Amino acid sequence: MTPQAETPAEAPGGRLFLRVFPSIMLPMFLASVDATIVAAALPAIAAEMGEVERVSWIVVAFLVAATIAAPVYGKLGDAIGRRRMLLVALGMNLTAYLMCAAATSVTMLIFARILHGLGAGGLMTLAHALIGESVPPRERGRYQGYNASVYVSASMFGPVAGGWLTQHWGWQSVFLVNIPLCLLAIALAFRLKPAAPTGGKLHFDFLGAGLFALFIAPALLALEQARRFELAALPLTAFLLAVAALALVLLLRQERRATSPLLPVQLLKQSAVWRTDALAGASGAAIVALITFLPIYLSVVRGVAPGEIGLLMLPLTALTAVGSLLTGQTIARTGYTAIVPSIGQGICACLVVVLALTGHALTNTQLSFLLGGIALSSGTAMPVVQVTLQLLAGPKQLGAASASVQFSRSIGAAMGTAIVSAVLFATLAAMDGEVAALFGRIVQEGRAALAGFTPARAAEAEAEIREAFRAAFLTVAALSALASALAWSIPLRRI
Repeated sequence: MTPQAETPAEAPGGRLFLRVFPSIMLPMFLASVDATIVAAALPAIAAEMGEVERVSWIVVAFLVAATIAAPVYGKLGDAIGRRRMLLVALGMNLTAYLMCAAATSVTMLIFARILHGLGAGGLMTLAHALIGESVPPRERGRYQGYNASVYVSASMFGPVAGGWLTQHWGWQSVFLVNIPLCLLAIALAFRLKPAAPTGGKLHFDFLGAGLFALFIAPALLALEQARRFELAALPLTAFLLAVAALALVLLLRQERRATSPLLPVQLLKQSAVWRTDALAGASGAAIVALITFLPIYLSVVRGVAPGEIGLLMLPLTALTAVGSLLTGQTIARTGYTAIVPSIGQGICACLVVVLALTGHALTNTQLSFLLGGIALSSGTAMPVVQVTLQLLAGPKQLGAASASVQFSRSIGAAMGTAIVSAVLFATLAAMDGEVAALFGRIVQEGRAALAGFTPARAAEAEAEIREAFRAAFLTVAALSALASALAWSIPLRRI
């Protein structure tokens, strides 16, 4: 009998839960909370380090690195053991927390977040795989419910803790606070019984991963150049786009002939599949971009303190998970799938338009209700994407379908955040170059940065900043509208 089969038999019922779930829960919690706890600290980071136009890269770099790393951990976990790779991922996370806290510039923090993403990319992937390895099939449904509870808890804890820690202990504390949890997770991981690795030759598309990185990095850098709205930046932007296009052509060619491709090209040839993946990307782009830039908006436009930012962000982060859970229950009870995000993403787009047009005039209570509505409607996409792709792919390509969802959502989130950043700063630069140049100081010092302006000029500058954020939020609304259109185009409407 293999170790995989022996493990559940040796620890039935409550003993299995006590031995397995804490060891899996903490890595999942860390992976989930890292996505939200940093958002509330972004204004403080920009205020201390400047370079506010690069702050979104603190999120983008993490997402891209985690996306590339996730399939690597999956393949290496099969070959040399998942517990071993979980310890590697936790070790990288621990190192990244220290590097992030010690960063003295946005550039240093971005590089630390790349390492952070390379570690975090394995936590969720390996945690789910370890459930399949350690828990009997009849018990796995229950553990998925536990996992959903962990995700919701992390989503609620992240923004509140991030805002409170930033206000009272500085932005570095949002990284340092996870170090004891990471050490505990490492200790608990040793309680998992190591399963025998499958061994054999490791088939992983390392060339594809390299070409993918060569595609996504220049594309994102080109978006950063575009935000400057300067003719002098056009040659470099064109060069970066050319490199990205060449890398994309080579990547698609490589994926068609790779033994174990990074991208499931054959699966993506089905129109229903790529539309469903595109839905995952568009919805992920909208909600992650909103989570990234809303704290800066609250700080600059509404003058909200860091601690209060976390509380105002809570409906947006927590209710997204609730929306996903409610959508999953709707699918289970009625069988309806794509119709839910078709309507939900459309509602989300309308509510984000309301935020763009009237956000600065709303009370905090009204804003919280609006963000809660955005979150609930935004959460309608992911369960439908998962179920639809699993049905379209069939049992033989289940792994490839699940990987494509995570891949599409992460890339969509990274690209969406970069696009919204480019729109925000390009709009401000097009309206008023002087205010655009001062924007970093405004984030750092608040309205005091406008002390040299006359009252009329200061009022004009504040109105221009609101207009720039309005353009950014309208871009988020367009991404949600695109998600709705894609959901309407999916032929599978009911199970």
